[in-house]
Amino acid sequence: MALDEPKDTDNVFEIDGFKYIVDKKFMKEAEPIKVDFSGFGFQFDCGIDFEEGCSACPTSSACG
Repeated sequence: MALDEPKDTDNVFEIDGFKYIVDKKFMKEAEPIKVDFSGFGFQFDCGIDFEEGCSACPTSSACG
């Protein structure tokens, strides 16, 4: 997750006051993508099967 401006290669979704920008190519690989927010931050879940304990998830993420 990063702050970014939308590009022609992105899908843009606005949900509950949050704007989500997702690269179209990545979206095809990762569908379905789910983003939840709790008091601990954002939690991501997607269709990519990460190895348990992956280091590609620096935030509170659902990996594995």
